[in-house]
Amino acid sequence: MDPELPVVQLCVEGMRAEADGQAGRALGLFQQAWEIAADDYEACIAAHYLARHQNAPEETLRWNQECLERADRVGDERVHGFYPSLYVNLGQACRRLGRTALAHTYFARAAERVGEVPEGQYGDWNRFAIAEGLRETAPEPAGKVLEEEDEAGGDMARRHLDAAVDGRVRELVARWCARSDLTALALTLPAYLGYLGTEGDRVRLRSALHMVHAARRLPEDEQTELGAVIGAAALW
Repeated sequence: MDPELPVVQLCVEGMRAEADGQAGRALGLFQQAWEIAADDYEACIAAHYLARHQNAPEETLRWNQECLERADRVGDERVHGFYPSLYVNLGQACRRLGRTALAHTYFARAAERVGEVPEGQYGDWNRFAIAEGLRETAPEPAGKVLEEEDEAGGDMARRHLDAAVDGRVRELVARWCARSDLTALALTLPAYLGYLGTEGDRVRLRSALHMVHAARRLPEDEQTELGAVIGAAALW
């Protein structure tokens, strides 16, 4: 986003107010940004921040829908990286309203677009939120392919991490947490928490686990268990 845009400057100031615990001032700044927005792109940015400061879940959903509609109207590369978080926000808003099936549809759409977000902390945050949303709204038990039809009539599929592998990784992570093995956790958690079931996700998780295994810093029993997890068919 262009930092010279008045709308962006107001939103940055609003985020600073949020960080200082001044929610009312932040809302006022985001409202100003909405009122001066000169086009759909600027309105999309302002609507995103306004959605975060609504008291009623219905209003949160309405502003997130407004944000998505404005992004669709823009339709160029300026908004491509917005879509994963836009769909995450819509999914979370629908969850709060008890609209679980629609929430799952939005999280699935976010998963389809997450590759458009550059690698890094922001990309990891999106993956974590999407993976959590898919788990929390899944219509079938983990480990199965989830087939469903979205509102536009298209088919979508998403595969969770194999339940047996997931349990073994969770146990290892719990042990690393218990003894504060920060290196193992730092290498593993981004790939594990952001697992969305694609081939790239499997490679990412397998590679992260392999790096921990190759360092040979774990107790012997964990080293053996981790090697078995890496060799599991579900990760190949």
